This record gives sequence, C-alpha cells and structure tokens, in this order.
Amino acid sequence: MSFDFIKSCFYELLSYFVPEKITYKIEGQCNMCGQCCRQIRCPGLKNNLEFKFMQFIFPHYKRFLIIGKDNEDNFILSCKYLTDKGKCSVYNLRPKVCRNYPAKYIPYNAQMIDGCGFKVIKKEFKDYL
Repeated sequence: MSFDFIKSCFYELLSYFVPEKITYKIEGQCNMCGQCCRQIRCPGLKNNLEFKFMQFIFPHYKRFLIIGKDNEDNFILSCKYLTDKGKCSVYNLRPKVCRNYPAKYIPYNAQMIDGCGFKVIKKEFKDYL
C-alpha cells in the first residue's frame, strides 16, 4: 500500500464527518445604506400563496412587501419600516432575521447587492481537510 492511497482513504473517511460539502462565508462590514432591506431575495418563494403562508407561519414576514421578481422568478421583498435615509424606523423592535443579517455562514451561494460592504467567500471542500 502506498502512502498516497492511505492518505486518500483518510480524506475519504474525513469527508463523512463534514456536514456540508461547501459553505459560503460572509465577510466585511455594513455600509449603513439600507439596500439589504430594499432588495431582499427569497430563494424558493415564487407565488403569492407561498408568501401568504410564510406570513402566517413566520409573522415577521408581514413587515415585507413584494416589489418584484429576480431572473430566477423568486420574489424580491422590501421592508415597509425602512426610512428614505435607509434606516430602520423600528430598529429596537426588528425581528431576529434582521438582527442577525447577514449570517456568518450560509449553505448557498448568496449574492450581495452592489455597493454592499459585505462579500461572499466560497469555502472549498479542501478547506475542511
């Protein structure tokens, strides 16, 4: 048995303990422009019935308005509590989803809005090893 074979087997074994093959990391800082609250992309949310269901199950969705669709036919939402200056008018009452934005790690390849101070860093599988 060669060392390369043993190393390959070891890496294969390690791969079974990795919960995700790819993770995307968010880095940077907020520019306080409010664009993230004006153009919220919702992957998988494609019709009004689904949106109403989300508002029923997750009441914080009631703060969002549908403003359009992206090129993959997903809804684009905007927060109705955003001021003209890009600030939240109910900052102390904002839901957890807003307080935690953006998540440090996400399981999908998100795209940040142009001009945003955050950027998405793709973590490769080899980075886990």
